[in-house]
Amino acid sequence: MRRFPRSVVVLGVVLAVALDLWAQRGADWMTLGNDAQRSHWVRRDAKISTETMQKPGFALLWKLKLENKVRHLNSLTPPALFDFYISYRGFRTLGFFGGSSGNITAIDLDLARIEWKKGISSGSLGKASLLCPGGVTSSLTRPTVAAYPPPSSAGSGRGSPAKSGVGEPFEGAVTLRRPPMQAVPPSPVQSTAASRRIAPTTNPYAPTVQYVHAVSADGKLHSMYVSNGAEPDAPVDFLPPNANALGLIVFDKTVYAATVGGCSGVANGIWALNLESRKVTHWNSDASPAGSAGFAVGPEGTLFVATTAGKLVALEPGTLAIKGSYEAGKAFTASPVVFDYKDRDLIAVATSDGQLLLFDSATLGGPQLAETQPFCSAGFVTGSLASWQDAGGTRWVLAPAGGTAAGGTGFPVSHGEIKNGAIVAFKVVEQNGTLVLQPGWVSRDLVSPLAPAVINGVVFALSSGEYRSDDPRLKATQRAKRSSNAILYALEAATGKELWNSGNSIGAFVHSGGLAAGGGRVYVGSHDGTQYAFGFPMEH
Repeated sequence: MRRFPRSVVVLGVVLAVALDLWAQRGADWMTLGNDAQRSHWVRRDAKISTETMQKPGFALLWKLKLENKVRHLNSLTPPALFDFYISYRGFRTLGFFGGSSGNITAIDLDLARIEWKKGISSGSLGKASLLCPGGVTSSLTRPTVAAYPPPSSAGSGRGSPAKSGVGEPFEGAVTLRRPPMQAVPPSPVQSTAASRRIAPTTNPYAPTVQYVHAVSADGKLHSMYVSNGAEPDAPVDFLPPNANALGLIVFDKTVYAATVGGCSGVANGIWALNLESRKVTHWNSDASPAGSAGFAVGPEGTLFVATTAGKLVALEPGTLAIKGSYEAGKAFTASPVVFDYKDRDLIAVATSDGQLLLFDSATLGGPQLAETQPFCSAGFVTGSLASWQDAGGTRWVLAPAGGTAAGGTGFPVSHGEIKNGAIVAFKVVEQNGTLVLQPGWVSRDLVSPLAPAVINGVVFALSSGEYRSDDPRLKATQRAKRSSNAILYALEAATGKELWNSGNSIGAFVHSGGLAAGGGRVYVGSHDGTQYAFGFPMEH
């Protein structure tokens, strides 16, 4: 019998284990909202579920105070994650965090250790204000795809207790066997139309150079190696200096971002940078893109932008030519979310009077498909929506609502009096051949909630604690003093029932930050520059 060197055997076992872990993984949280559709939905995770969240164990894993100077209320941005990075130092889990003062920090998320730090802020920061804070305003991004994330049947991390490495007779070591698959939501139906795309499964060992991208205060795009933050090429001119940029994303070799607020005289709208030709294209909007994500992307690459003037516009990828538009007659207050529903690409967006509107992307110029009754007081700001599909195939849309709850909205499940805000959940259902946004549940009272993250049937809702006001005389320092500490809640996604909360773990409120999640963890960055990681302790 042929004998192999011990090193070859060990390498084979390591690669087998790595392939098994990779096969279980969900897609990384690469960009704001997790995917190009801004769904905030982590489709699979082997550690987080409604069952595990009702047992002890989920808690604060670590917190790190990052070097950053707050600019008005802006502080840390939600991270881009790399949950399976393979380096000469082994397998790593990395997160890339942006700071308002221009520091980019890479953290080993397992060890809570700073891997590298890089300053990218340069040039004049201009005259800053609450609406135009200057500095780094957009979250970081890794290159992603426009297509819907691929379906899979398992999540990252070990989902069952450890067991012996000795297998049954003739079956080999258990480390070489694939673990039992977990139940997951049914995958979206894929159309035969050429425009419909679901991202193919990729090979994590393919020799691909990995970058993380950021936009500095001078409007330049920085493309940094994930390993050490080095930039192989000089930063590229992208936006005018001192713009208030949101929603940075990269797909199909093109970079996109929104500019809002008319800061430093920069026109509002969407910007595109072709990474090969270095050509910059701009769509000039008559008003600011609404919400905290700027825009959402359909599976074929179309950009959907809702504006504060009440327009919902579809833009061609690359050229930013208008494909279609809709006039709502009232302001939008949230970035859209795009999702698949029975072979159709639907768009949900929120209005200033507390309604959700539903559209079919194929008939955007026509009438809306559905609308809800106002579900909260007027003047609220939602920022961004979330959407997910449960194991039974029901599609849900979630909105963070500010202010008091409106009466007579027909939610069958609620969790107490709402004074400051809540997460409201709607189901997309068909009634007599017509789509309806059916009220599902209202969460407990939350202070200025942000867009939730949905993980394997669990909604992570952040009560940001931020004091919000329409009074322009209130300065950032005054608002900060009136704010309270943020609290992270885990809710049962089907009912809104509270499963867990972070208590007093978070020591400040959250403004420019938001949630990111992956690998059995949820990440929150607070106003005082502290980054928090919540999850189940690592198994050793």
